[in-house]
Amino acid sequence: MPGPTSRISRRSPQEGSLKDLLDRMYRTLNRREFVHPDPLELIYEYATPEDREIVGLVASALAYGRVAQILVSARAVLGRLGPHPRRFVTDESAQTIRRSVDGIKHRFTDSNEIGDLLVGAGRLVRAYGSLERCFSAGVGSDDETTAQPLCRFVAELASAAGARPASLLPVPERGSACKRLHLFLRWMVREDDVDPGVWKTVDPAMLIVPLDTHMHRIARQLGVTTRAQADLRTALDVTRSFREFAPEDPVRYDFSLTRVGIRPDCSDMLVALCSQV
Repeated sequence: MPGPTSRISRRSPQEGSLKDLLDRMYRTLNRREFVHPDPLELIYEYATPEDREIVGLVASALAYGRVAQILVSARAVLGRLGPHPRRFVTDESAQTIRRSVDGIKHRFTDSNEIGDLLVGAGRLVRAYGSLERCFSAGVGSDDETTAQPLCRFVAELASAAGARPASLLPVPERGSACKRLHLFLRWMVREDDVDPGVWKTVDPAMLIVPLDTHMHRIARQLGVTTRAQADLRTALDVTRSFREFAPEDPVRYDFSLTRVGIRPDCSDMLVALCSQV
């Protein structure tokens, strides 16, 4: 296994052993049966794109801490919104929305911040027709990744919320990896056996790997980054490495790699992967 600061030498994106191994892991683990436990599974419970993007925003915003508690907290919020979350956040008053989640807390996030996020989402949907249209409106012709469009989207959402829910909406301009927001974009934009592909107007090639400490450690073990900080620059570095293997879909390996540590039955595969690169 290479050291954490070494890079893997490879002949070409097609010939390198790392690509072969990553593709094998993708084929083996990127299946619906391996999703649980993951907040992504909550999106499957709703049929329409309109509801799914609201559910995805809630689930990804709360996706920090233990996954079991994430699922409990997200289900608690969604349970208050009824069977059609999109209708609830757009039709109800800000006061009613905030009151509906009163008493819910997830680690550092209180009900006020959850209420602010939902109010902001509802206002954006009323203004644009959907969160997708809001995000797409911020994509410029010279944007190669979702980094700048995400800054614009978060600014709009924070403004619509009236008060930035700090634990739920980081400031992308400050260089944060913004793992949860990029996770939301992965769920919305990609479409395969795992990711539902709710949005149709954003190119998957623009996506950035959702980077947290766990994914950062794996990326260093694989030699796809030498950077020490789990920040935006590192997320872009990891994404560039994966783009060599999958130019049109650089985030395709994210789900299968992150199964390790979440599902004990998947850990042996990463050990085997790292031992061969």
